[in-house]
Amino acid sequence: MGGSTRNPGVLQRDDSPSQSPYQRLSQRMLDISGDRGVLKDVIREGAGELVTPDASVLVKYSGYLEHMDKPFDSNCFRKTPRLMKLGEDITLWGMELGLLSMRRGELARFLFKPTYAYGTLGCPPLIPPNTTVLFEIELLDFLDSAESDKFCALSAEQQSQFPLQKVLKVAATEREFGNYLFRQNRFYDAKVRYKRALLLLHRRTAPPEEQHLVETAKLLVFLNLSFTYLKLERPTMALRYGEQALIIDRKNAKALFRCGQACLLMTEYQKARDFLVRAQREQPFNHDINNELKKLASYYRDYMDKEREMCHRMFASGDNGSTVGEN
Repeated sequence: MGGSTRNPGVLQRDDSPSQSPYQRLSQRMLDISGDRGVLKDVIREGAGELVTPDASVLVKYSGYLEHMDKPFDSNCFRKTPRLMKLGEDITLWGMELGLLSMRRGELARFLFKPTYAYGTLGCPPLIPPNTTVLFEIELLDFLDSAESDKFCALSAEQQSQFPLQKVLKVAATEREFGNYLFRQNRFYDAKVRYKRALLLLHRRTAPPEEQHLVETAKLLVFLNLSFTYLKLERPTMALRYGEQALIIDRKNAKALFRCGQACLLMTEYQKARDFLVRAQREQPFNHDINNELKKLASYYRDYMDKEREMCHRMFASGDNGSTVGEN
């Protein structure tokens, strides 16, 4: 993790043979629990705010037993780590305390005494009783959902009592969660988060001088929903949200592109061409838009070839296509 090539579980010996490696390491670590039950050594500094209670965190971690070469637990083999909520998905008390002391991008090493790890019983067969464990943790990102969850649980009337900036902040948090889920290909879950954000924005009435802030936030959610419905293979809904985005910004290239993609999937080739040509007009050198126009031309040729072949077969068989029967 973090480009480290050393083995944290097996530390170099020094001139104190009476002490174990973890005992020697602990002497230069920071006590963050107040009773030396959780000790910390920062390997790489992070930036920004500290992790907030009840946040959902994106981390890479590896846990080691003393004198062991390989970690007994690690998620570093995952291409995309799972978002985990403090207090729910993270069950080690020491890890939760450690994460609350971290900032985005930080890489740190922790020692957890048994009370903050696996206790007097351990976790057979991997973890012996009364075992101190070492964890290396890299905090990639975190999202604070506590404020958002509490706000979304309020009634529309209660939400209306809060200032507009609060609503925009909560809606942005919901959209960020949706973006994370989308990147994990969890498109249905992403859609749920985006719709929560949209509901908050639809409920809110703003004075004329601030309405543009609401519209800007809606535009981002409409674009996200359009793309998500394309991934869910529901082009009708993708087109609907793309058109909602165009009501706000009729020249938005992304919205035009999404509408064109949706129409192409619906085999509405003329509508697809209209949207894509408009998108190309806004961004002439956009690689994705130009490729989609090429794809459309190819699909349309295939479609017309099939239509001509069908007509040829119909007339060759003597069927003039009449639907009027003889009396």
